[in-house]
Amino acid sequence: MRQLTTYRNLQVFLVLMAVIGMSFALFFLQRYMGFSPCPLCIFQRIGLMVMGGFALVAAVFNPKAIAVRLILWLGSLAGIGWAAIVAGRHVWLQHLPADQVPSCGPGLDYWLDTLPMQQVLKEVFTGSGECASIDWTFMGLSIPEQSLILFSILILVHLLILWRIVRPIR
Repeated sequence: MRQLTTYRNLQVFLVLMAVIGMSFALFFLQRYMGFSPCPLCIFQRIGLMVMGGFALVAAVFNPKAIAVRLILWLGSLAGIGWAAIVAGRHVWLQHLPADQVPSCGPGLDYWLDTLPMQQVLKEVFTGSGECASIDWTFMGLSIPEQSLILFSILILVHLLILWRIVRPIR
């Protein structure tokens, strides 16, 4: 069991989870089911990609210096933390009463073309009616709820990685 939780193996696990999560979103939800991602879904994917990118660098180069490992860990944690916060906001929007759901607005492409980035972030986190709709469930959980569970598990893996950085296997 100790060999499975080495620094490099945990980083490879994070990369695999990022690839599986992105593949599920792209190939199953978008291509097969025909769903278009809402702005909050896109921001969750960005966080997952950031985590996967930092984990990939850590897995490939397997740095020995604790400072480098911590920097890569922080970057990876920031990505998955961002994704978890956005997923939490998404879940919250989905559980609002129907009369409190924000109205649908223009798409993310329009916001990116016409608004400064700070305003785009504000608009995305305000949410819209499309973010509050539940199009598909699995085992009674909406897509953002499933994402939040996955991101929470990945945050726990990050805590294990931090433990491996501080206390490496000898």
